[in-house]
Parts: sequence; C-alpha cells; structure tokens
Amino acid sequence: MEQTKNSDQKIYPILKPGNWVGLKAGALSNTLIPAENGAEVVIAYGMDTPDNFVFLTQKHLETMDGKQITSEAFENLGNYEAELEFVGSLDNKAVATNGNDFSSEIILSKAHMLKAHAMLDAEELLVSIPRRTCMTIISRDVDEETMNKFAYLHNFTWEDDSFGNAPITNSLFIVKEGTIVGHIPL
Repeated sequence: MEQTKNSDQKIYPILKPGNWVGLKAGALSNTLIPAENGAEVVIAYGMDTPDNFVFLTQKHLETMDGKQITSEAFENLGNYEAELEFVGSLDNKAVATNGNDFSSEIILSKAHMLKAHAMLDAEELLVSIPRRTCMTIISRDVDEETMNKFAYLHNFTWEDDSFGNAPITNSLFIVKEGTIVGHIPL
C-alpha cells in the first residue's frame, strides 16, 4: 500500500496464470479464461512505481474505486506504444511484439488488435501469448506450413524458461474485430 500511496504512476492490466501466487495474497483480478477450479488465466492490475511493479490488492479498494482502476488500466494499455512488426521467420505472415513490459497484454487492447487485423488483412486472428513480454499473431486461415511453424514457435516459447519470462497460458486466443472471442488449449 505504501508504495502506491500518493503515486502518480500508471495502472496497467497484467496477464497471469490462474495458479499465480498473487491471487492468494489478495491481488485484484478478473478471470479471462475460466477453469473448473477457478481460472486458467486472470487479468491482474498493477502500478509501475519508481522501485518496482506493485500489484493492486483488495486493500487498495479501501481508497480506490474498482471500476476506475479497470478503466484507467485499459485506457493506459490502449495508449501504450506497441510496435507490431512482421515476423520474417514466418514469411511475414505473422506480426509480433516482444520484449516489452506489456507485449502480452496488448491482446486486451482492441485498438492494437485492430491494427494486427489490418496488417495481416485477416478477419480472424490466432494470438500466442505463452509467456510475459511475448506475443505473436497470425491469420486464422493461414496456410498449413505457416500454422505448423506458428504452433512450434508457441510451444518452444511455452517450454523455454531461459529468459525468465513468467508463463501465462499454453493456449491460442481467437480474436475477431479486435476482441477475444475464444481460445484453443494446446
């Protein structure tokens, strides 16, 4: 609480797996992908303070409005500069943004996803966000060879902990008109 008190830092949504330890500590969250025993993926909320990233908890609701937190977080994400670039190893049939704090969370921004639709000239997208700071996007009706490479890249990233990026989900998201409409567990 002290780290976020009197802070003018921005609030952002952060994707976390449903078994994330922060949930037991009372972190504020919404379910993105439900599961039988809770959630597979949640959206947590945090503030980038000068010292570190601080997740907001139920205690923050004593001094902050929950709807305002959510609204501000998504507005900040929409304004976040995300560079979507074509992926040469996928024959430029994919776009990606990797290595930045909110690369994975960009999937939650309709404006950024609409940009991906336009860049790929696709009505329906498949989005891979296996780990924090990683996101790759293809058209759902891409050719089989590209789809296989995309699936391989997703699985490799999911299994590879060498960069220390926290895992999010071993699923692909389906996006239409800039909005998540489903997911495919792998």
